[in-house]
Amino acid sequence: MRCVGEISRPLWQNGPSPGQVYNFPSTSSNNRLATRSMNPITTGTSVLGIAFDGGVALAADTLGSYGSLARFRQCRRLMKVNSSVIMGASGDYADFQFLSEVIENKVIEEECADDGQNLKPKALYCWLTRVLYNRRSKFDPLWNTCVVGGLQDGEPFLGFVDKIGTAFANPHIATGYGAYIALPLLRDAYEKAKGKLSEQEAKNLLVDCLRVLYYRDARAFHKYDIAVVTKDGATVEGPFELDTNWDVGLLVSGYE
Repeated sequence: MRCVGEISRPLWQNGPSPGQVYNFPSTSSNNRLATRSMNPITTGTSVLGIAFDGGVALAADTLGSYGSLARFRQCRRLMKVNSSVIMGASGDYADFQFLSEVIENKVIEEECADDGQNLKPKALYCWLTRVLYNRRSKFDPLWNTCVVGGLQDGEPFLGFVDKIGTAFANPHIATGYGAYIALPLLRDAYEKAKGKLSEQEAKNLLVDCLRVLYYRDARAFHKYDIAVVTKDGATVEGPFELDTNWDVGLLVSGYE
C-alpha cells in the first residue's frame, strides 16, 4: 500500500500528464500541430470573360507554372458545368481540380433528381462565394479566382469570385495580370459596341487580349482554350495557338 506523501508515478512509462496527450518516443509534440498550405504551387494565370449579344465567352491559356518554371503545358482551366453554365479559374491548379470535382458531383446529383431543375449560373456564383469565404475563414483558402458565365432567363451573366469570397458581376471580367492589361481592352471594345458584340467579335477580342498577355505576362502561354455559352448550349474549344509576331525583337539594341 502506497504511503501518504509518496510521489505518484504515471500510469505507464512516458505517460501523459493530466490534460495532456501521449508523447510517442522519438517524436516531438510540435509535429502533430495542424498546418496549412498558404502558398499556391502549380498556378494558372489570367482568365478573361466577355458578355456578347446572346451569350458569354471565356478564354484562358493552358500553362501551369511551377513557381517561375513553365512546367505543365496542358492545364485546362475552363470547364463546361452544364448546357447553360461555364466556369474558369486562375490560381492554384490543384484547388481548381478539387472545385471542379465538387461541382461535377453537384451536377450529377441534380441530374439524378430528375426534377427538371438545373444548376443556374447565378446559383453557382452564389455557392462559390459561400465556399471560398468559408475556407478563407478557416485560414485554409482555396487559392483560386473564379469566373462564372452563363445564360439565365435568356440573359448573359458573368460573375467574379476571388479566394476570400469577394464577388461582383460585370459584362467584362479579367483575373490575374489580365485585370491590369486585358480588362481596359475588353471594356473599351464593349463600350464602343454598346454591349452588342457578336459571338465572333467576342472571340476575336479575347484572342487579341490573350496575345497581348503573351507578350507582356511572364506566366502566359501561346496555347489557349475558349468556352462559349449561348441558347444552343455550352462548348469548350481548344487548345488553339496564338498567331504571334516577334520581329520587333530585332529592333531592340543596347543590351549586348
